[in-house]
Amino acid sequence: MTAARTVTLTTADRGDVTLPDPAWCSGHTHHDPLTLAADLVHSGPETSLTFRNTELFAAGLVQHPRAAIDATPELGSRATGVTVYPLGETLGPITLYELAAALDGYADRLRDLADQLAALTRDSA
Repeated sequence: MTAARTVTLTTADRGDVTLPDPAWCSGHTHHDPLTLAADLVHSGPETSLTFRNTELFAAGLVQHPRAAIDATPELGSRATGVTVYPLGETLGPITLYELAAALDGYADRLRDLADQLAALTRDSA
């Protein structure tokens, strides 16, 4: 049996803190030792929506293992969710599905505009 992976991070208020490190965590190379223990975070790889070298959205798994127990019910007591930029929010599964549905609707509206533009350019040719 393989031992669980752990990570030890220095914090401003608790000194060195050892935590279980989820397999999906990308590491802690950007960890700031002045971080408070309650603000420690595990981050997974980002998924990015880029168009013409401009990042429109980025999202990735996060977990705040020392977060307050009253984290939102959707995220749970360990505040595990998906952080989405530029929203700057961590979303749970229900809200993330709502965002995906909104993006689907937006994509449909963009296709409608493309159809209108194609018709206009065809008519003016």
